[in-house]
Amino acid sequence: MPEDMERIISEELLPVTDINIRALAEIYDEKDVYLSVYLPVSGRENEHLNRIFTDSRVSAIRKSLSPELRSEFESTFEMAGSYISEPPISGEKGRIIFACSSNSFLNVYRLAVEPERSLVIDTSPYLLPLAKLRADYEDYGVLLVDSQEAKFTCIRSDLAEEKKRLSTDLMNKHKKGGWSQMRFNHLRKGAIKSFLSEVAENVQGTCDQLQTRGLVLAGPGEAKQQLMEMLPQDVQQKVLGVIDVPIDIPRDELVEAGDAVLHESEHSGSRHAAEELKSAILKGGLAVNGVEDVRDALEQARANTLLILEDSSVPGWLCERCQNLQANAKPPKECDRCGGPTSAVDVVEELYELAQRSGAKVVFVEKEDFLDSDDVVGALLRY
Repeated sequence: MPEDMERIISEELLPVTDINIRALAEIYDEKDVYLSVYLPVSGRENEHLNRIFTDSRVSAIRKSLSPELRSEFESTFEMAGSYISEPPISGEKGRIIFACSSNSFLNVYRLAVEPERSLVIDTSPYLLPLAKLRADYEDYGVLLVDSQEAKFTCIRSDLAEEKKRLSTDLMNKHKKGGWSQMRFNHLRKGAIKSFLSEVAENVQGTCDQLQTRGLVLAGPGEAKQQLMEMLPQDVQQKVLGVIDVPIDIPRDELVEAGDAVLHESEHSGSRHAAEELKSAILKGGLAVNGVEDVRDALEQARANTLLILEDSSVPGWLCERCQNLQANAKPPKECDRCGGPTSAVDVVEELYELAQRSGAKVVFVEKEDFLDSDDVVGALLRY
């Protein structure tokens, strides 16, 4: 385990994309010693519900563990306990905790978005809920623009940070005896075009600096459409949508409007991936479906994209010594391949971690878009 991963305790709100999920996917142990906790933490109601949920899960886990592992769990839960019950900081809506006392490992992340409640003890950090959050809250930019002002805001897990602001002074009226109206309008249009050209240059530079999912163009009137036509082709391809909003829109409303565009774009992307998988399967192309074939493709690093049906799970077991992964079966006393210790796992979670370790992209797909079968995973292959 990297030393810089052993203890991470965020004191401020953190975008989910800042959590090093690939490094977390590399962590595992031969015993069930890693505690993973996901909680929504804003409001009195969540405080009450979290207490009930945590007590229930802890009681169930204690009953199922051997005396040796129960002792390890107790010390790990004690390490994480104060962070589980600690009141939220300003703006905090969710909290993720990974802990393991025997390895002196404790990660605490404070989020501006809400995860679903989960408390799991496993041989490694439980990452599937985090993966879903990352899929739902990718980083993106919003360019709010009219004919006189432009503001570039980067939105990361509902945290909005203004990155750049440009403005220009345009005379909206001229004095009697001054320029003719036609001359004034011509000059004003020229000034607007010059301003939008400057904005376009700055947008390209800003987009190059920030690794975002894409860009939302927003604002009143026609300026954003004019700007769209002036953007370089590669920047135009990053535009997720164009929306009409007031230039003085409150920040929380801007985030809400931008999120709606992002989620529609993500849904469109997942539908496209599902259609690509269906087509490849039907034509005998570079694709596989079903847990066993997908597992083999990931283990051989042949999978380019892993597709997972949302909210799916598959029971199975894993050997923590040789990583032998088997679906729809109860764990034997020892691995039939190497004789190592085995444990019950969610196979979908293990496939996700394999994807992280092998560098495969992960896409979550809704049921109506997925394969017409009982399979919950598929993969588009590199070769």
